[in-house]
Amino acid sequence: MYRSCLLIDVGNNPDRPRPGRLWLRNRYHVHQRLCMAFPSASRKAEDVDFLKPFNADDFSNGQVTVKRTMDAGFLFFIDPLPNGRAVIIVQSAIVPDWNYAFHNASHLLAAPPVVKPFEPHFPKGQWLRFRLAANPTRRLSKHSPDAKEESIGKRVPVPTDRLIDWLAHRGESAGFDITRDATTLQPGYIYFNKSDKENDKGQRLRSVLFNGLLRVTDPDAFRQTLVHGIGSGKAFGFGLLLIAPVSTVGSGASI
Repeated sequence: MYRSCLLIDVGNNPDRPRPGRLWLRNRYHVHQRLCMAFPSASRKAEDVDFLKPFNADDFSNGQVTVKRTMDAGFLFFIDPLPNGRAVIIVQSAIVPDWNYAFHNASHLLAAPPVVKPFEPHFPKGQWLRFRLAANPTRRLSKHSPDAKEESIGKRVPVPTDRLIDWLAHRGESAGFDITRDATTLQPGYIYFNKSDKENDKGQRLRSVLFNGLLRVTDPDAFRQTLVHGIGSGKAFGFGLLLIAPVSTVGSGASI
């Protein structure tokens, strides 16, 4: 796998935003542009200078709208930086072609993309810092206290007071335990709009940013979790688990 770092040019004045800042406000456009890094061979050969309009079929290449595996798909995470900057971390199964993706949109970038191999291997019991932007949902069943007959089977946001439980439960099968008292969360929303109509306000999705500590309990399952991502909404920047090792973690330890 590979990890790419895209530094976005958002400018330093929110009242007069650069195109990069406006681009980040619509997750649909972000995902669309990132997909362009995986052009089919025919598209790249026939449209070297990227003059043709975007067509999703030209950028499937076995990497877009597919299940994330070691050989296919990508995940991304939009990370705000100090001073109003932003970076997009992209994890992909194959090397992305960022030169082609931003051939006609280089003004969105503040620096050339950086791409590095990413081969995660962690021993059982290792402690890691983690960050995760997720779209926690649950499916209503007939036993759900808030389910009506017409809503059974639908996915709804997880209540705020159960978000830590949601992540802890996901970790049981995903190969990790979280440290509950060291896990913080920041609920919010992200927006996307597939229409170009000015009066179309688009839609929003629940977003939760988790920060904390986890311990690897099953290395094989945890590696698969890093590949597949966590939760729903992966096309909108959810699910990519960012991790970093910590030297020592114990009772009351800090990073």
